[in-house]
Amino acid sequence: MKSLFSRFAEDESGATAIEYGLIAGLISVVIIAAVSAIGTDLKAKFEAIKTALAGAKAS
Repeated sequence: MKSLFSRFAEDESGATAIEYGLIAGLISVVIIAAVSAIGTDLKAKFEAIKTALAGAKAS
């Protein structure tokens, strides 16, 4: 029984998969945050262009 616990404690085969999963998760969170921020800025730019075009059309 003791050897079973010692083998389990020394086995690191699943640790690498978990680490890669955590890294992939963190990268995806960063990408989502960046795209979200860029999307908000881009929407504001298009709204400004739309307003400017509407003002030019009315004149």
